[in-house]
Amino acid sequence: MWGTSLRSSLAVGPRGPNVFPEYQKRLSKSKKTSFVHCQKSGSPVTKTCALIVNSSSSLTTDLMVKDRVPYNTSSPGISKDEDGIGIVKFLRGTNFFVTGATGFLAKVLIEKLLRTQPDTGKIYVLIRAKSKDAALKRLRNEIINTEVFKCFQQIHGKSYEAFMISKLILVVGNICDSNLGMDESCMSIIAKDVDVIVNSAANTNFHERYDVAVDINTVGPGRVMAFAKKCKKLKLFLQFSTTYVNGQRQGQIMERPFINGEGINVENVVNRNSPSTAALSAKAFDPKQVSQKMKELGLQRARIYGWQDTYMFTKAMGEMLLSSVRGDVPVVILRPSVIESTYREPFPGWIEGNRTMDPVVTYYGKGLPPVFPVDPNGVLDIFVSHIPVDMVVNAIIAVMAMHGTLGKSEISVYQIASSVVNPLVYGAFTKCPCLDAHGRPIKSHIRREITSHINSSRMPSPNGKHSGAVDKFVRKAMEQAKHLASVYEPYCFYGGRFDNSNTSSLLASMSKEEQQTFYLDVGNIDWTDYICNVHIPGLRTHVMKGRRQSS
Repeated sequence: MWGTSLRSSLAVGPRGPNVFPEYQKRLSKSKKTSFVHCQKSGSPVTKTCALIVNSSSSLTTDLMVKDRVPYNTSSPGISKDEDGIGIVKFLRGTNFFVTGATGFLAKVLIEKLLRTQPDTGKIYVLIRAKSKDAALKRLRNEIINTEVFKCFQQIHGKSYEAFMISKLILVVGNICDSNLGMDESCMSIIAKDVDVIVNSAANTNFHERYDVAVDINTVGPGRVMAFAKKCKKLKLFLQFSTTYVNGQRQGQIMERPFINGEGINVENVVNRNSPSTAALSAKAFDPKQVSQKMKELGLQRARIYGWQDTYMFTKAMGEMLLSSVRGDVPVVILRPSVIESTYREPFPGWIEGNRTMDPVVTYYGKGLPPVFPVDPNGVLDIFVSHIPVDMVVNAIIAVMAMHGTLGKSEISVYQIASSVVNPLVYGAFTKCPCLDAHGRPIKSHIRREITSHINSSRMPSPNGKHSGAVDKFVRKAMEQAKHLASVYEPYCFYGGRFDNSNTSSLLASMSKEEQQTFYLDVGNIDWTDYICNVHIPGLRTHVMKGRRQSS
């Protein structure tokens, strides 16, 4: 039963999520480390515990003070010279190991690496599949033949696929498996060759099952780190995260790593009245209810300890785990805010799938949401001040070059966000509404329908019946608005502002040529121009495929 698995694998201490203290020993001693595995059906099979209650864990009294001051040890500490960081030089001959390689971010990263420095070494791409043939098919369909590489295809012409196959080394595996699903011989070969590991694999569903999210977002990075410790010449481990792992912290949030067992909402943790994991596991649920109960448990746990949802909570615990088990492996944690379409390269507006803000943009463009709850004076990181994916990729490459060259055994954090350096509040968005095909400001048509619906309820129609079409339309629109509001409410009223001092120092260390090639200054983004002339057209072209959607 799921309760038994939960009891042995997903327990949380009274002060915060605490990574199992013996975890590092288990990673180093066992060839096949036992974890909570995701089966093909998505159900968990527990072999041993990854997280455990630790009643002795405690939060330091100055924890909240630390949120307001810089974390000094993570500053780059490299002076600028004429050559800057030496990014292109660093990339030459460097071999990479990339998880989550078929994802939105990883594709843009691979494209930029190969286009900027064709002499980049091998890029090992970890792809989950049932067989090598299936993995090769995914490599071609989800990386090589995707739109984002079209400029690269034009450069190489007929030799494009041969070049890509020579650079991208397919590795069949899964971060939910011990040894990442690789056999010993394969792992040994790669471990001798890799210089930089980029872990971008994640489950980004805000309300995922707790066990599934922990397996991928929390324990997954630990499995990748176990592999990293076997890499003979590793220069850097880069963990891709998000600014929102900072949970419900308020004020200016500095770039610092988490402490193992750290919680945010101390008062709620101490005085919580919610059921314990053991109490939940003792209940008998119908198998059909298990998935929903696990989703509810994840959201409940997240909010007890001060996080908005299961995704952010499990990603934060993943950072804690890395900090605990890394040993002397150099680690950089990159935390962008919400990632959206390309700003400039390889061409403006490229996007794959509906990203975080796009459901709201789509409904707004159709005039569907009657209302949407938001702080009028709030900074809309999740809707407006998001970060173009190519700027995030440029930051990744610059960070890899800087810390890969320094070779220091430290853990550093970089936040890529605009809420401090280039904020945009909701009021500015309403002053410049999007325009329809006729150049008219888009208004919420549902207001008129709601008014007529209310009027019709007061004054019956001649036949004594309401309009069924109006009723159906209003109910659908209201349900959509309620769903979006419930998902985004923690972010629409978010009181945190993400400091990016380390990222600013990184930019200052780059030469003028590097700043142009690897542009990452979010302070220069004209948000109105980007959203109206780049992102929304890109959304229509690459996601909606140019089709018009009727309201």
